[in-house]
Amino acid sequence: MNAKQLAAATVAIAIAASTPPALAQDEQHEGDHPEVSPGLVRDVRQATQKFQDVNAATAAGYVSTENCVSGPSGGAMGVHYVNDTFIADGALDARRPEVLVYEPHEGQLRLVAVEYLVDAQQWNAANAAPPVLGGQLFNYVSAPNRLRLPAYYELHVWAWKRNTSGSFADWNPRVSCVQFTGNAGGSGGV
Repeated sequence: MNAKQLAAATVAIAIAASTPPALAQDEQHEGDHPEVSPGLVRDVRQATQKFQDVNAATAAGYVSTENCVSGPSGGAMGVHYVNDTFIADGALDARRPEVLVYEPHEGQLRLVAVEYLVDAQQWNAANAAPPVLGGQLFNYVSAPNRLRLPAYYELHVWAWKRNTSGSFADWNPRVSCVQFTGNAGGSGGV
């Protein structure tokens, strides 16, 4: 092996060794390796581990929107479980997401993401700058919007399912609503 081949092999080995295990296997539930995610994603995983079971989410005050949100050009968000108390308080806390997002999968709901959401008028009245959490600037959604809500700020964190569009993108091309049957109550079934 010449020096050029040795250098290429060394780089290939270094890249392979630095690939996090949760990213190496797309089909594996990414939550199995929370230690490989830095910052806000890690914090979200720690705070929402207990909500892997959708029944724990409903017991904590989260309520299903009873629909699965598909993307406008592929992918989806999933089934949203909303905590109205957290939305109404106008506060943002990584440990208390306003929305939990589940994907229907083999008759169950799997936690894939969270969404932080705050009313824009309420936030702007108390703060000079748009919201930021864990270094991530929130998206502003004006009214009217598809949810028929007043203007709001939102941030998705794909903590439990890798998103090829980015950990903080709204839509995940790897999430699907195909298995959603319309039964997204607290039973964990779909």
